[in-house]
Amino acid sequence: MTENETGPQYEGDPLRSEIAEDEQLQRDRAHKLAELSQKAYQLLKEDYLAEAEDLFKEMLALESHNNYALVGLGDASRKRKAFREAVEYYQRCLDHYPDNNYALFGLADCYKSLRHYHKAIGVWERYLEHDDRNVTVLTRVADAYRKVRDMARSRELYLKVLQIEPDNAYALIGLGHLHYDFKDFEEAKSYWSRIRDLHGDRVDIRVLTSLGNCHRKLKTYAEGIPYFEEALERDPGNFYALFGLADCYRGLNRQSKSLEYWNRILERDPDNKVILTRAGDAYRNMEEHDRAAMYYNKALNIEFDVYAVLGLALINKAKGNYRNAIESLEGLLKSDSKNHRLYTEIADCYLKLGEPQNALDVLAQFQKLGIRNRHVYDMYERLRARSDTQG
Repeated sequence: MTENETGPQYEGDPLRSEIAEDEQLQRDRAHKLAELSQKAYQLLKEDYLAEAEDLFKEMLALESHNNYALVGLGDASRKRKAFREAVEYYQRCLDHYPDNNYALFGLADCYKSLRHYHKAIGVWERYLEHDDRNVTVLTRVADAYRKVRDMARSRELYLKVLQIEPDNAYALIGLGHLHYDFKDFEEAKSYWSRIRDLHGDRVDIRVLTSLGNCHRKLKTYAEGIPYFEEALERDPGNFYALFGLADCYRGLNRQSKSLEYWNRILERDPDNKVILTRAGDAYRNMEEHDRAAMYYNKALNIEFDVYAVLGLALINKAKGNYRNAIESLEGLLKSDSKNHRLYTEIADCYLKLGEPQNALDVLAQFQKLGIRNRHVYDMYERLRARSDTQG
């Protein structure tokens, strides 16, 4: 048989050759993507963000939905705090790979940073469907539930972390904040005390000031002082330690000692009107009225402040200028109509002027607001009983 009879002779099958060539291209591309990914993530780890992003984008040019590239670009944007940009990359990844844990984690963390806590919770709950023992994610979800004030779910997740990893610092600190936020100061103190026991002298200063603040809220001021003092020894300019010490000494009615710390804050922050009014209160309670007035007026020169005006009114009251005090206090009612103290102070001024009916009328005005307050109620009942007896 001749060549013409059998047709042309080929060295190989062309389809098989084409498939082999395509497979080789895919292998080359996969190798290139792996190489780029390794280099890009190393650069990302070392915070060479622009260089890493260039490589991730080169990967997307080779494969438009590459999950490593999309997550990498999300992570780089998140490191730059470009959270909205990061959200777009993570979401693009999840559109093609809905169960990618890295994209879920990054997306949730971005929503948390943007304070979209409900969105963050939804994404983290998706993550937990695949990995419900990741303590890092569990504590972050618990934190988010705490931010939206879902105490039960937050506490449940923090406690789950402690079941997996007893004495986990993030869970203990989170439980402390959770109970503090809900005014359960004794329980908050127990969790922060455990952190203190675990870390001793190396404990974070914020744990010390948090323990001190629990005692402030519980009005066990003397027990709070050592925590603030220890924090101040380690950081002499710590605002929270200085404030805590000043407030504890104020609670113990040691006004001159509280002034030591109020004034230390003012040395660093002379225009802090909150601290100026607190210092004014201390001088007023020590009956140094001129110095108190100076601090109140400094606060008012910065911005209107209810407590500064109240302080000046109380100085007038202490000096027997009852009409002036009433005028100032009634002016405050226009902006702070639910402040029970304003009503009792006005009523007391009227009593000092020998006008009990006006005092009763002022207290009755507060009662009509529908707010229950023991101080107002007791003062009103005493005056009414006295009025009935005299009538």
